[in-house]
Amino acid sequence: MLREQVKDILIQAVQAAEADHVLPPVPIPEPEIMRPKQASHGDYSSNVALVLASAVKKATGEKVNPRQIGQAIADHIPQNGMIGAVELAGPGFINLRLSDTWLQEQVRTIIQAGSDFGRIDRGKGQRWQVEFVSANPTGPLHFGGARNAVLGDSLSNVLEAASYDVQREFYVNDAGTQFQLFVETLYARYLQLLGRDEPLPEGGYQGSYVVDYARQLLEREGERFAQMPRAEALQALKPLAREIVLADLEDELALIGVRFDNWFSEQSLYDEGLVEQVLELLREQGDIVEKDGALWFRASKYPGNEKDEVVIRSNGLPTYFASDIAYHYDKFIRRKFDTVVDVWAVDHQGHVPRMKAVMMALGLDPERLIILLYNLVKLMRGGQEVKMSKRAGEFVTLREVVQEVGPDSVRFMLLTRSPESAIEFDLSLAVAQNNENPVYYVQYSHARICSILRRAQELGFHPDALADQADPEVLKLLTHPAELTLIRKMLELEDQIDFAVDKLSPHNLTHYAMELARTFNLFYRDCKVVDASNVPLSQARLLLSLAARTVLARVLSLMGMSAPESM
Repeated sequence: MLREQVKDILIQAVQAAEADHVLPPVPIPEPEIMRPKQASHGDYSSNVALVLASAVKKATGEKVNPRQIGQAIADHIPQNGMIGAVELAGPGFINLRLSDTWLQEQVRTIIQAGSDFGRIDRGKGQRWQVEFVSANPTGPLHFGGARNAVLGDSLSNVLEAASYDVQREFYVNDAGTQFQLFVETLYARYLQLLGRDEPLPEGGYQGSYVVDYARQLLEREGERFAQMPRAEALQALKPLAREIVLADLEDELALIGVRFDNWFSEQSLYDEGLVEQVLELLREQGDIVEKDGALWFRASKYPGNEKDEVVIRSNGLPTYFASDIAYHYDKFIRRKFDTVVDVWAVDHQGHVPRMKAVMMALGLDPERLIILLYNLVKLMRGGQEVKMSKRAGEFVTLREVVQEVGPDSVRFMLLTRSPESAIEFDLSLAVAQNNENPVYYVQYSHARICSILRRAQELGFHPDALADQADPEVLKLLTHPAELTLIRKMLELEDQIDFAVDKLSPHNLTHYAMELARTFNLFYRDCKVVDASNVPLSQARLLLSLAARTVLARVLSLMGMSAPESM
């Protein structure tokens, strides 16, 4: 990472100053490397002189002026061509400015890196699992669940860009009462299609989509379930019901580019006996006790939990929590993930402490389980909340919204806020073909670059051939402030990826994408890209445009969006 390179340069400067006996030899504390809020203060700023002054005082008892230390460090900055200027500020901050020559060379680096540009080695191949969506397999995806899908998928993209080995998983809740109720509803609709006077079960699913599923079932399987005893028919229907709904969910999520490496069945935990095995393990170590005819997990033994939790009810039926315990045992102990991220709606926040208690009971570091909570989504049109679905009758589906505004608008708008913030999704704004719509603005900027490159090709400049050479002498012509500002903005991508991993949220990418698009458009306004009277400068600016296209496409890709070549 560029930030790490700057840190290494400062550490080398400190070591050189110590070797020259300008600074006392003390252990070098970890310096903080920051981006100044004002561009006039340089590209990076560090407090290394301040923390080193504190270290000197601690080691020797001698009080040293941080500015004197800062000057000694500045005087020993390696002359490797990367740093163009060093300034002291305030009580001893060191501000560093990247050299113009080094910045110019980065255009070639970006072009050569292509779609891999911005990758950082933070993860070093650690195995992470991101489990997201995980809706009950009882029907289409509610649009509120689309935020879960977009957040989980985009976070996975970012983690992969940071060199983590990521598995995307959908946990299928096919062992609970809701799925059983759905199967009974599907069975009733199936019989109704055959002319039977079959009532829906109490609390059954009312949506017309169940009739569509029943029609699929009838077309595929004929009338055979109508010939079976009810209990036998319901049991035989379960795997088919699951298959129909998951196929619909998979197709629906594919509309916004979301895919999964694994669809994990909750029922499999019972079929394999893992729930019973893990609960017995916890019982043997005193974490499961019997009380009031039920089995309880002793969550109150662990920090953050005031009460115990039921795992097996007094009627002998397991709770969802029993499945969760076995499921996380499977993730960490059987499949050996280093870290697991569960993406949950904010109304599940009360379950977080008990899951941390489970980790401790299983002898695992609770920090290895990250539960990412996201807030609600309101669907708005013309300032009014949209509540009803024309098709389903009781909720708005992801498919309906995608059909109206497109997949890229769905993804971008659902990423604009941090997970803990609520979102108002404005349908009118999402389809607007103007710069008020951030999705349109970013994608149009990419299309504009593609248009510039096509025009250059028509005029005989051949941008692809230029990219293969990327002549350093030509790149030295990039001296205009708008050109250098654009290069600096492109180089921020590493920091943006690092920030998204820190926060476990890629919402910053939407803002970065808009800033990058705006920075390119300012460059395009101030600098004529193709000028037949100045071929070398045109070549340099075309290379810069190629680099900008590369980075903008990369950011769109991380957000799971397309990079259109024309609009």
